Amino acid sequence: MWDSSRRSAPWMLAAALAAGLLVAGAVPAASGSAVPDATADPELSVSLAYEFLDARVDEFCDGSGHCLPRSYQGGFFTTPTWDFTPSFVYDDALVVIAYTARGLPDDIRRARAIGDTLLFVQANDPIGDGRTRASYEPHGIRQGRVEITGPGTFTGNQAWVGMALARLFHATGDQKYLDGAVEVAQWIQTNTADTVRAPYGYTGGQLEDGTALVWKSTEHNTDIAGFFSQLALLTGDTVWADRAAVAANFVTAMQAVDGHVDTGTLLDGSTVNTYPVPLDAQTWSYLGTGDARYGAALDWTLTNLIATDGPYSGPSISGTDVSKVWFEGSGHLALSLTLRGAPGDAASAEALLAGIRLAQRDAPNGDGKGIVATSTDGLDSGFGDLYYASLHTGTTAWYLLAAAGDNPFRLPTD
Repeated sequence: MWDSSRRSAPWMLAAALAAGLLVAGAVPAASGSAVPDATADPELSVSLAYEFLDARVDEFCDGSGHCLPRSYQGGFFTTPTWDFTPSFVYDDALVVIAYTARGLPDDIRRARAIGDTLLFVQANDPIGDGRTRASYEPHGIRQGRVEITGPGTFTGNQAWVGMALARLFHATGDQKYLDGAVEVAQWIQTNTADTVRAPYGYTGGQLEDGTALVWKSTEHNTDIAGFFSQLALLTGDTVWADRAAVAANFVTAMQAVDGHVDTGTLLDGSTVNTYPVPLDAQTWSYLGTGDARYGAALDWTLTNLIATDGPYSGPSISGTDVSKVWFEGSGHLALSLTLRGAPGDAASAEALLAGIRLAQRDAPNGDGKGIVATSTDGLDSGFGDLYYASLHTGTTAWYLLAAAGDNPFRLPTD
């Protein structure tokens, strides 16, 4: 899988089952029948989405104030007899950034609780070289220990953790967050920089046994371009700007003549991997680099990746399966269109946000507050995994960022 190792992909469930990480006796997600209808009230919808995140964050905390929210709940992931609770650091990073976007005192408190936990797992990693892993068990955090459920060290995940810590430093001025972000960045540079095989950029990271993932991903390099640009601003060290430019140039090399952006390279690090074409490569290239050339990728998306599934319409995760809506993608496509501001973009963005609000109210396995990952179960990503209509912290956070017009790849301007 070239790219899904970055995402909080449900294929991790198989490994979790094998490792016995499912907790018996869980209760399914609440029906949400008593939650107000917010489909016509964007402000109320946002407030309810934050309530969902609040409950997830507060569910698993230890006595030291460390908290990690479970990533998925309900439907496929929650039955009367078992529960899948791992917390994916990509989702955790998005939740941190969404909290800083609103910035209320309790938001910053919860963002710090997650950020402190990311620093805790970083400091207590078995290797201890600045890395974090793909996912952790919140039950372990609640007991004051680190329990790794996704042991891979994927480059994109590292960059998202770094962006969350950078955002926390920007919001609080607490040096420990910037120090942690620099450690993450140094791990990326030391272990994944590829200036031998053109187009130069950053490779996929490492597996649990230290095996290097030698392909290069457009999404990972977009993440790095955004993260390293933030570090350049926060540290004043121009070396991070230079490194961000390497990652951004890789993304440029992946843009096809029709405007869409391909997924990355094959194992040789040079040959373009043209299948599947994922949504993230289109929207994040625009958000992560700020380069107007990727407006063509947004237009390509609106023509080629929009799905209709019953009452729901929005982007799918890739061109492999356009039968279902990927609401996480609805969030970052809406944000991209809002920030681009071309004719028709505002109306298109609002239609996407309205679709998310409809899903908040009516989607299978919802609770009236959080946002499910997909319109119905079984969305095929094209990278060997499926996504499900289950409540998801990452999807909810992307909705909140889109509603606020807050680009997670950029630091807020004061």
